[in-house]
Amino acid sequence: MQNTEYLKAVPVTKNVYWVGAVDWSVTEFHGYKTERGSTYNAYLVLDDKITLIDTVKAPFKDHLLARIASVIDPEKIDYIISNHAEPDHSGSLPDIIKAVKPEKVFASIAGQKALDAHYRLEQPITPVKTGDEIHLGRNTVKFIETKMLHWPDSMISYLTDEKILFSQDAFGMHLAGSSLFADQYDPSILEWEAKKYFANILLLYAEKAKQLLAALPSYNLDIRMLAPDHGPIWRRPEDIAQILQWYGHWAAQPLHPKALVVFDTMWHSTEKMAYSIGDGLRDAGVTAELIQMSARDRSYVATEVIDAGAIVVGSPTLNNNIFPSMADVLTYLKGLRPQHRIGAAFGSYGWSGEAVKQLEEYLAAMNVERVGESIKQKYVPLASDLEKCYQLGRQVGEALLAKIAAESAR
Repeated sequence: MQNTEYLKAVPVTKNVYWVGAVDWSVTEFHGYKTERGSTYNAYLVLDDKITLIDTVKAPFKDHLLARIASVIDPEKIDYIISNHAEPDHSGSLPDIIKAVKPEKVFASIAGQKALDAHYRLEQPITPVKTGDEIHLGRNTVKFIETKMLHWPDSMISYLTDEKILFSQDAFGMHLAGSSLFADQYDPSILEWEAKKYFANILLLYAEKAKQLLAALPSYNLDIRMLAPDHGPIWRRPEDIAQILQWYGHWAAQPLHPKALVVFDTMWHSTEKMAYSIGDGLRDAGVTAELIQMSARDRSYVATEVIDAGAIVVGSPTLNNNIFPSMADVLTYLKGLRPQHRIGAAFGSYGWSGEAVKQLEEYLAAMNVERVGESIKQKYVPLASDLEKCYQLGRQVGEALLAKIAAESAR
């Protein structure tokens, strides 16, 4: 088999290799910004039955084949396991099947249906479910379905002798790099990118993440490595414990004494209101972050929402509607469904003034508990108007601290 690339596999253990692809140039993924690029991880297991765990996004097919060829002839692969049918993991699967002619391809029951719907594969898929196992030789692969983390077909696979949990889209992040392991990166970057990934991909399925974390001990897996499909591999016990702790914390969605003031402005009136609200929040004793949408993107806001107990939203009225950037970010947040938040709405207008009511509707759709009366300002606010904004911020801040105290007392 002739390769068009010259790339090397990277050893994970003596008998497991990373054979994925690094995408340095991807800048957006599922609607959020990926400033640090991403990886599409795939893993080659050398055993009596040589096994490829996941493939890569279609444009990187030759990268995958070249890395495999640096270890073995790709046609010696016996099994392929597809943990997730989304095209960034399965896009090259049809071509890889044709190239290596595996004995079997495994996927979850829902994965079998999804792969067929995507690709109409000529080779039949062998479906597996939680509790099923396949024997490779020294190793056994144990399958655990993780439905809706974050697709119906999602599953994770545990390699017994190597003690590696291939965790698919769980515990990963979009982070391109020349290093393979998490302990080779700045911890602050890991935390931010892992949180950003959870916020933008998995927040909607936070309850499913909690269920997986609660169930993991019952499977009696001795996990020495966590190998996700995006980002670096977690190999040190303290790092594995850290990412599991982060997921448990983010999935629980506890309230923090932090408020976001998310707004945009046309001629600075809404901006003036936002700044006064921010001062009121601060003086109430909570951390306030003002986010003007002309300077930020929706994925940044979603990431900050993870640590915010309050969301205050503001917009001018444009063509009888909220500002386009506010419609964008609020539609996005509504889909992610953050829980337990409180908030308020404000805005300025010239003559029609529909924006504030629409903001209220978005907050209601997100189940955000509204605090105080919304502020609807005609034209440029006076000092007395900004005093009302300050008091609204203070009211939201005090309500947030009271809610945190009440939950702590339970």
